[in-house]
Amino acid sequence: MNGLWDIHFEVFCRKGGPTVLKVAFFDTKIYDKPSFEHYGGMHDIAFRFLETKLNEDSVELAKGSDAVCVFVNDTVNAAVIEKLYEYGVKLIALRSAGYNNVDVQAAFGKVHVVHVPAYSPYAVAEHAMALLLTSVRRIHKAYNRTREFNFTLTGLTGFDLHGKTVGVVGTGKIGRIFIDICRGFGMHVIAYDRYPAVDSGIEYVSLEELFERSDIISLHCPLTAETQHMIDASAIGKMKKGVIIVNTSRGGLIDAEALLDGIKARRIGAACLDVYEEEADIFFEDRSGHIMDDETLSRLISMPNVIVTSHQAFLTEEALDGIASTTVKNMISCFENDGVCENELCYRCGNIEQCSKERKKRCF
Repeated sequence: MNGLWDIHFEVFCRKGGPTVLKVAFFDTKIYDKPSFEHYGGMHDIAFRFLETKLNEDSVELAKGSDAVCVFVNDTVNAAVIEKLYEYGVKLIALRSAGYNNVDVQAAFGKVHVVHVPAYSPYAVAEHAMALLLTSVRRIHKAYNRTREFNFTLTGLTGFDLHGKTVGVVGTGKIGRIFIDICRGFGMHVIAYDRYPAVDSGIEYVSLEELFERSDIISLHCPLTAETQHMIDASAIGKMKKGVIIVNTSRGGLIDAEALLDGIKARRIGAACLDVYEEEADIFFEDRSGHIMDDETLSRLISMPNVIVTSHQAFLTEEALDGIASTTVKNMISCFENDGVCENELCYRCGNIEQCSKERKKRCF
């Protein structure tokens, strides 16, 4: 066994059974282990849990692995992929739906890439609504007051969601569940998606019309070259004064500086953010004893009408179980029989998420 594995190895496999697959698991958090231990043990997968994030400095830790398992803030660029290929790593298994941190083009022909397109879409959709309700009904402010035995109501006036127009950008599984939740509140829903859901009963409009009509805008789309800074100064200028923006998808969908300017100009009524463009070295870590170097994030958090959670929308017991189950299934599919995995991300034809499903073949 490779020396690095001897030093850092934690094996969770079927009692008495052989270790079939060796996986370097990067950016490990305490809540990751139980479900991956469980499903890994069922399939003779040996996970080596590493707290460090995968990047050009840490990629050497993948030596001796058959696969690496990564999360949203691991850096899987062309240089990292080249090293993984050199080390004989066959698979990059994302334990997330988003894959903007992986250079899928660079991986083509070298290392297969799989993701978890849907684990518990209810978790993210419900968190988006929780952020929205917290903001409009001032729950966070009331909580802080009553903790200090201050029971005044001044400044806590909110508004009804019933009858408001919510614009949903992205109508995949999460977006459609969020739409169902909004309809339950009696809200009017409009949506934008480059690929509208057929026979869904959703009122689709152009992105510009969505900006102009919405009282609330909620983002549920992936981060791509086309969606990068979808919410910028120009977009904010088209929105209703007092609009509330909710983002539980990817931080790069919003130009944070433009968002801050819109808040200061009183054009944006509130922002509910579970993600942030420059979150990689901040979120998931305890920074309470440190001076925050990111001035934009510091200023956003200081605003009374901004709520920031640290990429926790996915964090439910059901979602963690689903992520582990699907990730392990992806690994098994890629290393067994013909190696076809329905969740492979393929760069062959540009239709990254659908290509392998339509061809029913491996990416390469």
